[in-house]
Amino acid sequence: MKTFILLFALISVASYAGTPIETEVPINDVYSPMGFDSNDSSEVIVSGFLPNLCHKSPMTKAEIKGNKIDIKVTALKYDASNPFCPEIIVPFVKSINVGLLNKGNYEITVNGKSPYEKKSKIFIAESTSNAVDEYIYANVHYVEKEEGSRVVALKGYNVSDCLVLDEVKFLSNKVNAYSVLPKMKKIRDFCPMKMTPFSYDVEVPNTIPANKILLHVRGMDGSSVNSLFNNLAE
Repeated sequence: MKTFILLFALISVASYAGTPIETEVPINDVYSPMGFDSNDSSEVIVSGFLPNLCHKSPMTKAEIKGNKIDIKVTALKYDASNPFCPEIIVPFVKSINVGLLNKGNYEITVNGKSPYEKKSKIFIAESTSNAVDEYIYANVHYVEKEEGSRVVALKGYNVSDCLVLDEVKFLSNKVNAYSVLPKMKKIRDFCPMKMTPFSYDVEVPNTIPANKILLHVRGMDGSSVNSLFNNLAE
């Protein structure tokens, strides 16, 4: 009997699925980290949510014209009348690579001309080097947080044990994001390949008034890890 009920439910879901429609989704915030220059592959990060389980697979697309960056954030929407589609909000954080940009200020519009429109700005500095990164950064895989604490742990693996942490620098965009730069230094010339785990505890500054901020942790070769942090007042 249980097998029959499960089979019936699966058939019902399939019959309601139909052909999905690509539709814009609600955006909570747009984050424009500091620290990019004209030799970097710059990023814009958005947070939002899928309004129910009829929405699947959030997607992003960026178009750049002059100093304007237009970003669309959409999802595949299935039949909203499906009774097997629970009203459960699904949050997401998406990083959008906007590529190499010339020095200057850029205006960002996300889901423009819709009820979900959000705006922001990003500044791109002039590059002082031909290298993608002027520093060696720790190979951070994720950010471990504890509710109510301003101390977070940067966790990951370095490619060699000849690299040690030099300093962790925070760059504020003064609105809602810190760029976190975990700078490393070589302690000897011979650096054999040896994956070395690390965990670096750092305290998040309290200079931005927003309740929720982005920690944009820079990595090697333009990579990054993005994590939302509850910036509640102490």
